[in-house]
Amino acid sequence: MHEDQTSIFFATEKEPSTDWLQLDRIIVDRGSKYSVTIGRTKTKEEVDALLVRIKKDKKYRTATHNSLASRLATGTQIVDGKSDDGETGAGMAMLRVLHRNNLVNVTVVVTRWYGGVKLYGDRFRHIVDATQLVIDEM
Repeated sequence: MHEDQTSIFFATEKEPSTDWLQLDRIIVDRGSKYSVTIGRTKTKEEVDALLVRIKKDKKYRTATHNSLASRLATGTQIVDGKSDDGETGAGMAMLRVLHRNNLVNVTVVVTRWYGGVKLYGDRFRHIVDATQLVIDEM
């Protein structure tokens, strides 16, 4: 389920330069493994389709968390969406990175396989780092 909020669209916002990019096992910390996926999306249906595409791979389907953040331009407004998928606060942390990078019509999914050790605040650093890394790579 996505939580939505609306903001104003500015001309400085930009779209991703690629339709799809997935970086696998980019961060490993105390047994937890992180991957990240970014895709161009313009509707909520495309956001859902991106998540379905990711979860077609059994490895991603069985991950502990597939948290996401999206920003969709609709006329003069941007609709922000997020889903923590059990990783409390992950969606908002990712959304802040999308805002800082002025991206629209984009969805980022950070996937985590829990390694058995709580990472506390380090998990947010990993989520933010993974999100920024995939943006830089696209």
